[in-house]
Amino acid sequence: MSRPAWVEIDLAALQANYAAAKKAHGGRVFAVLKANAYGHGALACAQALATASPPADAFAVAFVEEALPLRAAGITQPILVLEGAFAADDVQLAAQHQLWLVTHQAQQLQLIEQHAGAALHIWLKVDSGMHRVGFAPHDIAAAHARLAALPQVEKVSFLTHLARADELDTPAPTEAQLHAFHTATANLAGWRSISNSAAILAWPQAHQDWGRAGIMLYGAAPCASSTALQPVMALKSRIFAQRWLEVGDSLGYGAAFTATQRTRVGLVAMGYADGYPRTTPNGTPVAIDGHLSRTIGRVSMDMMTVDLTDLPGVGLGAEVQLWGPQVDINTIAAANNTIAYELMCHVQRVPRVYR
Repeated sequence: MSRPAWVEIDLAALQANYAAAKKAHGGRVFAVLKANAYGHGALACAQALATASPPADAFAVAFVEEALPLRAAGITQPILVLEGAFAADDVQLAAQHQLWLVTHQAQQLQLIEQHAGAALHIWLKVDSGMHRVGFAPHDIAAAHARLAALPQVEKVSFLTHLARADELDTPAPTEAQLHAFHTATANLAGWRSISNSAAILAWPQAHQDWGRAGIMLYGAAPCASSTALQPVMALKSRIFAQRWLEVGDSLGYGAAFTATQRTRVGLVAMGYADGYPRTTPNGTPVAIDGHLSRTIGRVSMDMMTVDLTDLPGVGLGAEVQLWGPQVDINTIAAANNTIAYELMCHVQRVPRVYR
C-alpha cells in the first residue's frame, strides 16, 4: 500500500457489539450484513461473528446475491433475505442454499406458489405503518393462509419495520406500529421479528423471537442509549505535505477557508472518492497522532486539509483519524446532515485492514 489511506476494521469490537445486542434483546438476533456489512466487508464480518462467543444466531442481507458468497465461504447459519425474491430464480436459489425469504407483496406470493423445489421458510412482512413495503394488516391473514397451504412452504414467520423507533421523544408512532403488528398477526403461528437496532436498545416491548441488529453492530448507536457500543471502523490516512498560510490567504476550492492568523496546513491523502464527505464544513474534528484538531478548506476528490497550527510536534507522516475510536462517526454525520450508515457504506476505494 503506497498511498497512505486505509480503513481499519476491529472485528473484536464487532463481536462485542453483537454480544451487546443479544444481551439487550434477550433472544435470538440477526446480524445484518447488507451493503457489504455497511462497508465493513460482509464475508470477514460474517466469519468473525460465526465464530464469536456467542456466535451469531443468523444473518440478514438485502437480496439473494448478497447471500451466495457467504454460503460459498462456508457460512452455515440461517440467512434472511430482506427484500425477498425479485424473480423465480431467486426463489430457486433460496431453496437451494436454504435462505429465508421475506415476502412483502402479491407478486412475491405468486413466485412462491409457482415454486416446485425444496421447502422454503417465508417471513411475511406486515406494513404496520412505515408504508414502504409489506402487506396491509387486514391482508395478513389471507396471505398467511395462502402460504400455509403450500407444500413447498415449511414455515411462515412474521416481521415488520419500525419507522421512528429512534425518536424516543415521539413514542406514539412506534406504539401504533406495535399495536398494528400484534393485531394483524394475532392467533397466527410463527416467529416474530420487530426490533431494529433502535428498538433493541430502547423498545423492550418490541422484543420478540428475533431482533435485527444493523447499525449498532458497527458501533454507531441509532438512538440515545446507555448501552456502550464500540466503533468498528476507523478511517485513517497520513499527512503527506504541509505549508503555511499567511493572514488573508484562502485555501482550496471555492476559497472555503481564509486564514485569520498564520496557519500551518497539513495535506491528507483522503477525499470524497474515498468516502469522506465533500460537504464537511470547516472545523469538523479530526485526530492527528492522537491530538484533536480540525478540518479546514473544502474536501477534494483525493485530498483534504487539516489545521496543524497548534500541533508543533506533528508533521509529515502523522496518522490522521477521520472517524473511529477518537472521532465519533456520528459527529461527522451530523456535520454533514446525514447518518453514520451513509458514511460507512461510501467507504469503498481504500483498502480494509482487519484486526
